[in-house]
Amino acid sequence: MDPLLRVHEAYKNGLIPEKIHSLIVKRFEVTLSGIQRIEKASGINFPLAYVEPSVVVSHPSHGSFDYGILFARTIPIISNDKLNVIIQITAPLVAYGLKGTIHAILAHEFLHYLELIRRISKMDIISDELSGNLFESSYTDSTKLFEPRAVFDDKTLLSHITKKFPEGFRDYKLEDKVLKLWIEKKLPIINIMMDTNIAKIPATVIANTTIDPSLLQKLDQIEQKASRLRKKKLY
Repeated sequence: MDPLLRVHEAYKNGLIPEKIHSLIVKRFEVTLSGIQRIEKASGINFPLAYVEPSVVVSHPSHGSFDYGILFARTIPIISNDKLNVIIQITAPLVAYGLKGTIHAILAHEFLHYLELIRRISKMDIISDELSGNLFESSYTDSTKLFEPRAVFDDKTLLSHITKKFPEGFRDYKLEDKVLKLWIEKKLPIINIMMDTNIAKIPATVIANTTIDPSLLQKLDQIEQKASRLRKKKLY
């Protein structure tokens, strides 16, 4: 799968201009370097990922003027009664994000992927629901992740994650760029409601899903390391 396929299609269909298309293609190298960096720092393959030629805007409720920009999402996909997990990376992040920001967001979604796989392997998930409040969803988001230090052996990457995700991701300069250069230019937008952003995964699908034994072994090692880090922090 070409991760830029949907971007190329959006350009051909006149949804994004040539200048933006060229910028996304040119700066995709930063995203690729981030994926390679994460794989090297974790020893685990990055899941299937693609660039969505839209900005994803989340609203806490119908009729609300409050909104948040989601730059990437970890999405479970059910196909042939089996579960696959993909990472959706939005085009504005690729086009306008700084290297450290892009790598931090990719690493954050990678942690979501690992946690989702862990829960599936333990039959610990039937449905996963996000809160209807943007602040609460950020808090809930952070509680569902592995400790980054237990996953990544890269001090600079860990620093990026810590700075960008203290209590939910915020990058005001990037958000301002996206607002002015994407949203106000009437480029493609996907609107979602936080209170309807629910992924329901049937138990039969989880049972039919096969996970690479080497990945399960790696997850077990990460859990053990995370446990040691928690104990060290307590004592």
